Amino acid sequence: MSYEMIGLLMFSSMMLMLFTGQRVFGAIGFVGAAAAVMLWGTGGADLPFSAAMKLMKWYPLLTLPMFIFMGYVLSESKIADDLYKMFHVWMGPVKGGLAIGTIGLMVLISAMNGLSVAGMAIGATIALPELLKRNYDKIMVTGVIQAGSSLGILVPPSVVLVLYAMIARQPVGQLWLAGVIPGLMMAGMFIIYIYVRCRIQPELGPALPVEERNVPMSEKLRLLQAGLLPLGIFVVMMVPFVKGWTSLVESSAIGAMAAFMAAVLKGRMTKEVFEVSVRQTLAVSCMFMWIILAALGFGAVFDGLGAVKAIKDLFTEQMGLSPWMILILMQLSFIVMGTFLDDTAMLVIVAPLYVPLVGELGFNLVWYGVLYTITCQIAYMTPPFGYNLFLMRAMAPPHITITDIYRSIVPFVAVMAFALAIVMIFPELALWLPNLVYAK
Repeated sequence: MSYEMIGLLMFSSMMLMLFTGQRVFGAIGFVGAAAAVMLWGTGGADLPFSAAMKLMKWYPLLTLPMFIFMGYVLSESKIADDLYKMFHVWMGPVKGGLAIGTIGLMVLISAMNGLSVAGMAIGATIALPELLKRNYDKIMVTGVIQAGSSLGILVPPSVVLVLYAMIARQPVGQLWLAGVIPGLMMAGMFIIYIYVRCRIQPELGPALPVEERNVPMSEKLRLLQAGLLPLGIFVVMMVPFVKGWTSLVESSAIGAMAAFMAAVLKGRMTKEVFEVSVRQTLAVSCMFMWIILAALGFGAVFDGLGAVKAIKDLFTEQMGLSPWMILILMQLSFIVMGTFLDDTAMLVIVAPLYVPLVGELGFNLVWYGVLYTITCQIAYMTPPFGYNLFLMRAMAPPHITITDIYRSIVPFVAVMAFALAIVMIFPELALWLPNLVYAK
């Protein structure tokens, strides 16, 4: 049997196991380990062991539990609630202002947590009831929350980009910095769309009534101070790293400690909040570590077979496809997979094939990490089984139907696809900031 056929058999076996409901890390790790033993005998067992040792020695992985803990502390201690009150008071007089404020809330939640599900949970429980109560169009606001929450996997500190960095063997810091400008650009495009749409159709997002706007300036300033606390934590954490004063791991520890101290000083660090934050941090961190371990083992076998070079030759020499055509086909495949898989599963399944292939085609792997993440954002919101669609259905009130949820994402998916095209055409949008910082 040729090495190409063995690679295809490994990939199909992994997909079959996933379709039977096996856990992602179990399916990928088992196929990789079994293939290594069958190909190279008992010596093949060293590959998974080597992957485990590589994982344990990867110092930047320490950032993962730090950032997850920071996000859960800020979320569980209700500091995120202060953010929405701030946006409510300051943005309410503008048509569509609360929806615009919700996007701002999501950006700051993304900078606190790095997971899209956290933004979705906070948006659906805090913002959605307030928006519906003030007669905002249910279809538009449902789309706003889904689109805004998707920023969590692009705006640093993105946990998904940590996973990509480990699998693609790229610096986490460069990937996070690469996500800053595209993430803020996409948030700005969402805001422009909401503002223009509500100017044209004011009934979709009416301004707050006069009686709700009459808030004393002292109260506005108090809410501004409370609401900007998470932003202050982010600045305290990231500025020393960008300036080169601290390493990435040290900055993550600063962020975790700053979030903990903020909750303590505000009197919200209860035993329950601490216990939930630690438990969730442990659960999510262990899940990601198992997935990374499985992906490294599977990728080592795939690399050993030379399957990547064989597939590149198939696409470029036998099928005559250009590197850009291959790249676009990869992005389309992510969107298709995103209809039934989450971002982590997608990356782990195709990373052993796609990431080396992107390098072989001559593309920058840091830039490609941003493209992958934006494509995941689109896939999250693509019917029939987009991840965010079902999260919203689970959290939304009964009068918001699945049809409403599907309709709500159409304009936002169009905006995200446009943003993806811009970043593909202008790679410097992703690469300028990491090149600037790491050139120092």
